[in-house]
Amino acid sequence: MPSRATFDAEVVHNFRDIGASIASGYPVDGMIVIPCSVKTLGAIASGVSENLLVRAADVTLKERRRLVLCVRETPLHLGHLWAMVTATEIGAIIAPPMPAFYSNPESLDDVVDHIVARALSLIGVHVPAAPPWQGTPASATRTGDQERPGDADPATVLGRPAW
Repeated sequence: MPSRATFDAEVVHNFRDIGASIASGYPVDGMIVIPCSVKTLGAIASGVSENLLVRAADVTLKERRRLVLCVRETPLHLGHLWAMVTATEIGAIIAPPMPAFYSNPESLDDVVDHIVARALSLIGVHVPAAPPWQGTPASATRTGDQERPGDADPATVLGRPAW
């Protein structure tokens, strides 16, 4: 990808300013929380608006706008997964910031740029430097009669038994 774009914030709010403009119906297309801690995920999932970040996320959901949560913790226990399910049920999109190596990144910056571009695309922001995945060249030339990856005998995939 080309060099990163830089942006200057037009407005910076205090984290504790629960009465800021973005805390009540401020017109935005969507919101991305990246990285999103499990604490923030839990607060959003439960609707406990303890700070401006969580309140803005709550407003985004109640206004039926897109909210993308890039949950960063690993490994996860069942409580974390329940919070992700709850957040999804109330309208959030869970998009862990996992590196995609199919794009053949050459640097850590490439990995970060790819994750950010994917998150932006989830709220409808097109990033010209990050076109959507078009598939592999081989997938574009397959015909219906050729073997597909899912057609292989599961017992022989990767030379291991399917369990």
